[in-house]
Amino acid sequence: MAKIKYYYDTESCRYERIKVSSWDIVVNLLGFLVVSSIIGLGIFFVTDHYFESPAKAALRKENEELKLYYEFLENDIAEANKMLGVLEERDDDIYRVVFGVEPIPDAIRSAGVGGSNRYRELLEKGLEREELILTNMQRIDKLKKQMYIQTKSYDNIMDMARDKEALLASMPAIQPVSNKELKRLASGFGYRMHPIYKVRKMHTGTDFSLPTGTPVYATGDGQVVYTKTKFSGYGKHIKVKHGFGYQTLYAHLSEFLVKPGQKVKRGQIIGYSGNTGGSTAPHLHYEVIKDNKKVNPVNFFYQDLSDEEYAEVLRLSSLENQSMGNY
Repeated sequence: MAKIKYYYDTESCRYERIKVSSWDIVVNLLGFLVVSSIIGLGIFFVTDHYFESPAKAALRKENEELKLYYEFLENDIAEANKMLGVLEERDDDIYRVVFGVEPIPDAIRSAGVGGSNRYRELLEKGLEREELILTNMQRIDKLKKQMYIQTKSYDNIMDMARDKEALLASMPAIQPVSNKELKRLASGFGYRMHPIYKVRKMHTGTDFSLPTGTPVYATGDGQVVYTKTKFSGYGKHIKVKHGFGYQTLYAHLSEFLVKPGQKVKRGQIIGYSGNTGGSTAPHLHYEVIKDNKKVNPVNFFYQDLSDEEYAEVLRLSSLENQSMGNY
């Protein structure tokens, strides 16, 4: 119950009762509410600024943890990209060089992973950190694709490694005749004087000057494609398929010791040299074909020669002399 208040009236020398109007009550109430609101707001701002609510403290802690995890994720992606770069470099500059294959084109390694439609479902959720999340997802997707490409590349290299032994055995890696003194190489690969037409013409093999009946050896493991006899050109000649894109041809022979379809080993005698076809003197014309293109045979004479001997063979084969047969 509200207290009754009095005041002393000096005129009547009596205590008179204070009468409070409704307006006074309303004004006092409004003033109380205004003052209370100002004090309340002040307390709220001070408390909010200097003191954290449990919910805000939990949210701040969660944001700090997310920031920490995001930094970890950034570092992990950067390290993964760095390691992938090292693997790609070794793949292109070492492994593929060893096996003689072309590096993977940069356009394939760095191919994109699609546009924003790829992440439409994520965009429809209206995330606050949408750009940050999309950027990381695109980086991760690109990294995953690059890792997949690199994995397939290593699978390919593993297949080549399994075939390496067969490749080394099949590659034409020796001279087709005994030539320890290196005196039998008469004419090399390249433009040479034609023995019949007396003009410079491309000589697609290497000529070895030999007495008729000298053994001729298969220069790598393979299978005889054919044995043919012609009265011009190569005369009696043998073609051997070694696999991996390699073939060899032995021309102007006097005798065959193998048959079409027969498998041969490196160093096996497959025939004897002669003077058949368009030959101007007893010799062997020897060719190496790689991927249906005739290449310089001396580039493969490394297995049975020292470095000094190989250098001498290169020198002799480079001399622009006259070839010994029609080709």
